Amino acid sequence: MVGRALNPDERSKIEAGLVDLVAQTLETAKRLGATAAEVSGGDDVGYSVDVRERRTESVEFHHDKGIGITVYRGERRGSASTSDTSIEAIETAVARALNIAKHTAPDEFGGLPEAELLAASPPDLDLVHPWAIDVDQAVARAIRAEGALLEHDVRTDGASLSTHTFLRVFGNSLGFLEPLWSSRHSMSAAAIAEDRDGMHREGEYTTARCPSDMEDEAWVGNEAAARAKARLGRRTIALGRYPVVFAPNAAGGLVGHVLGALSGGAQYRKASFLLDAVGERLAPPGIAIRENPHLARGAGSTPFDGDGVATSEKAFVADGVVESYILGTYSARRLGLASTGNAGGVFNAEITGRRVPLANLLALVPRGLLVESAMGQGVNLVTGDYSRGVKGFWFEDGEIQFPVDEVTIAGKLEEMWANVVALGDDVDRRGNITSGSILVDEMMVGA
Repeated sequence: MVGRALNPDERSKIEAGLVDLVAQTLETAKRLGATAAEVSGGDDVGYSVDVRERRTESVEFHHDKGIGITVYRGERRGSASTSDTSIEAIETAVARALNIAKHTAPDEFGGLPEAELLAASPPDLDLVHPWAIDVDQAVARAIRAEGALLEHDVRTDGASLSTHTFLRVFGNSLGFLEPLWSSRHSMSAAAIAEDRDGMHREGEYTTARCPSDMEDEAWVGNEAAARAKARLGRRTIALGRYPVVFAPNAAGGLVGHVLGALSGGAQYRKASFLLDAVGERLAPPGIAIRENPHLARGAGSTPFDGDGVATSEKAFVADGVVESYILGTYSARRLGLASTGNAGGVFNAEITGRRVPLANLLALVPRGLLVESAMGQGVNLVTGDYSRGVKGFWFEDGEIQFPVDEVTIAGKLEEMWANVVALGDDVDRRGNITSGSILVDEMMVGA
């Protein structure tokens, strides 16, 4: 089954087998003394190819299968997993989880979700689109992407293509048992440009649930080359306070910091700069951070969360004000609240508001720094302190002037969000967090 798309009959057979395995595991847990249990089974099939200098460098096939089991003995919890799906291995894993539960401290907030919150008749979100492409065709596509890159004055650092089809089956002892198919395909290329300052490596990629939603090989190669060449001629800038525009990739990270601070775990541990922030203003009016887990073909779409709780569209921030925390079953109980269907994180989060073209966004301020990417771990979600190394471009009068590198930007997250001026319409929809560029009025910038 590797090296090509799974056909419907093969998928049906795999699904029936995994559903049966999860059901058997739940029965085993009950038989061995668990008062409650939940099981997650996965079966992932796919392959990836890498090329360099128009030659195949590697081909890797993947077929991973496994089971994770969590059991409860009253208020005590134990977990185990196994990639061996034989009856004997499942029995051993369940027994191991139950033995662990004997030695854990009771936790009144643990246990399965309320039955009425579980996803009933989950919607079809159009998430599975196997790619009918064999290895030779995949290699040919990757070579074409690299070929487009080599038409420019750059060197290649290779190109790759991958295609995967995933099956997840989740079940618990409340009677919930649901399969969820999905697929993910991607293609990427990397280019190296060189000048007196050294070599500059940049890449580009396209990814989607459905192959027809991906960009073509020429786009991948051309964009990788353009990004590498744009790094040539870098210069330094003087230490000072300047407006900063976070390009979509970096802006997604900025949104992610808010989501992390609003997570139930950060709230009940009191480890958040947005502690007890519901009802408080985070950003200017008009700014929202919403979640749409039922977006067709969405990168993070799912009908149920990691607890089996039904997901739904919601706002975590609306009109600049914090509306909700991000809660799974456990964190909700710790806070005396109800689950928001977010065990495992957020699913298709997007920052929205009035958007303007990037050129107009840059023209809103006389000069500033456009951040393409941020490095390092200088973000403290407890205090809100933000200090990271970045690379990007200096701009003036709405026009990019030159690339900059090895620059540090610093500020406080609450101040950065309070000082958001506008959003760009250059929205990147390839990931689970969707954002266009974000213009922040002023931050400390220096070498």
